Order: sequence, then C-alpha cells, then structure tokens
Amino acid sequence: MSSHEHCCTLRLKRGLILVSMDMRWGSCGYAERIVRLGDTELDVYGLCLGGNVFGWTIDEERSFAVLDAYVQAGGNFIDTADSYGRRGPGGPGESERIIGRWMAARGNRDELVIATKVGMSPDLKGLSAANVRAGAEASLKRLGIERIDLYYAHEDDLQTSLQETLTAFGELIEDGLIGHAAASNYSAERLREALELGRREGMAEFVALQPHYNLMEREYEQELAPLCAEEDLACIPYFALARGFLSGKYRPGGEQVQSLRAGAVQESYANERGFAVLEVLDQIARAHEVAVASVSLAWLRAKPTVLAPIASATSPEQVAELLVSAELELSGEEIERLDEASS
Repeated sequence: MSSHEHCCTLRLKRGLILVSMDMRWGSCGYAERIVRLGDTELDVYGLCLGGNVFGWTIDEERSFAVLDAYVQAGGNFIDTADSYGRRGPGGPGESERIIGRWMAARGNRDELVIATKVGMSPDLKGLSAANVRAGAEASLKRLGIERIDLYYAHEDDLQTSLQETLTAFGELIEDGLIGHAAASNYSAERLREALELGRREGMAEFVALQPHYNLMEREYEQELAPLCAEEDLACIPYFALARGFLSGKYRPGGEQVQSLRAGAVQESYANERGFAVLEVLDQIARAHEVAVASVSLAWLRAKPTVLAPIASATSPEQVAELLVSAELELSGEEIERLDEASS
C-alpha cells in the first residue's frame, strides 16, 4: 500500500477507528503522523486522558469511574507522571499507583497506551542517567506493568547533557523497559539538538512532544510547531483546557469556582482577552449543540502537528464532554474566529 493510500484509509485496531487527516482536511500530513506512531505500535485515540487529577483532586473511587468512562467510550491513551499526586495524601506517584490498580482490576493493560514522565518528582529531579533509570523502574512498579509505552523527559534539564539523557533513554528501550522516548517542556533550540543527537547509535530519538498549548497559551506556534512539522514529531499538548478556564466555568460575575486551581486560573485568564475567547466559544458551542470544552479541544485538535490533546476530568459526565471533541469538526471560519479572539 502506498503512503497516499494508507493516508486515505480508516485503520481499525483494538476497536478504535483512526481517521486520516486527508479525509478531514484534504491533506495526508496527520495520517503520516499517525503512521509514525503506528510504526512504533502506538495507535492512540484522538483525546488523551490526563491523570494529573488522580490522587489529588479526586480519590481512587472517582478516578476509577473516570477511567472506566473514558475506556468504555473507546479511549485508549492515558497520560501520567511520577510526580502526579504529590499534592495529594498519597504523595508523588499516587496517580501511577491508582492507574496501576485500575488496570489490574480491569485486566485491560494490553488494550491501552500508557505514557508517563520522569524528571520533576521531588525524589528524582532532573534527567541524569541514574534518575532516568530509577524513575522508569519505580514507575513500572507503581503501574504494575512490564513496559512503559511512551516515556517523557518531563522538562529539560540544563544541568545534564542531552547525550547522557538520550543514552539513558536508549538503554531503557534496549532493555525493553520503555517502548519510546518523548519530550516535554523543551525549547525549540534544545529539542532540535536532542533530535539530532537521538539519531546516533545507542541513543533514543524523541517521537513526540508534550508542550503547554491551548487557546490561551499559543507560544508553541512560534518555533516549536514549525520544528514538529519539519521533524514529523507528534504534538500532544497538556493543559489543553487552560486548567479549566476553557471549559467555560469561569465567568465574569459568575459563581465562584470551587477548585484548588481557581485562584491561579482567574489571575491568568479572567481578563478581557479570556472573556472574548469564551464569548466566541459560547457561540460556536451553541451552533453545534455541544459543550464549550468540546469546542476548545476541537480547535486544538485541528491545529497542524497536534495528534491528541491531553485533558483531565473529575467525573464521567466531564469525560463525555471531552470525548465529543474527538469527533467534532470545526469549520475554517470557526477556527479563524477563535484564532482572532485568542491572538
């Protein structure tokens, strides 16, 4: 099958239908990025479920309900980190432990793509070879699995050489402890250098980037997006809903939001620009008869290089709103209106 023919087909695996970009937008670019992850045997759903709330803002029982709702709707891509849970009663790694217990209870490990990260846990700060190895081994134990599918450097470590970090990731791949390496919170300059180094023998080449990117935070578009396009690097953005602001629950003069994040969110986004974005989101959401969060994620998913936005939920009802975004197609005019409002 030619690359174009592959682009123009629906691919079915584990009950998930992955739709090529050329069927949606007349281009094979997105399908090629799917193929890139497909070449690594990582076929992922178009919305990644974030595990940052597990063991922090929701307990294990509610976390299980959220995970069940996501998987029952067809989702298979779950993101966590060794540091998640650090602000909850279970401490760092609690999100991984909850996901691990859930997978054990459901017996569904083989149906999932599990991503986690190293480098920001209070116990293992930085990306030295020792930390990368120790972090992977500890995450595997907490998750109760034999291999991490996608293992991120959580943030760049300027005190450790890229060669040391990438060699450590390469050794984990060689040992079968991780499937593939990825990057998060890297500058374009450092990411480019890492990609060039990663092509050398014995090192790991990053296959994805997890940046901070949403309607309110668009710095990614300046230098990182062109680099990801050039390198066919899949973008899997975090804080896709701007810590909840783009769900529409923060309104001028509205009810006070009961959230641990509320103060920081209001300080960052409750301003003229933020409310202008919400106004356009409201209009488009009404036109499609969907939630504001669904439109926010659909805008992000439609952006070049974006493979699967990451969003977290605290209830099955929220999961349902998020999943709508994987099917929602915004018009060019709607995307342009959102671009202008958020610029």
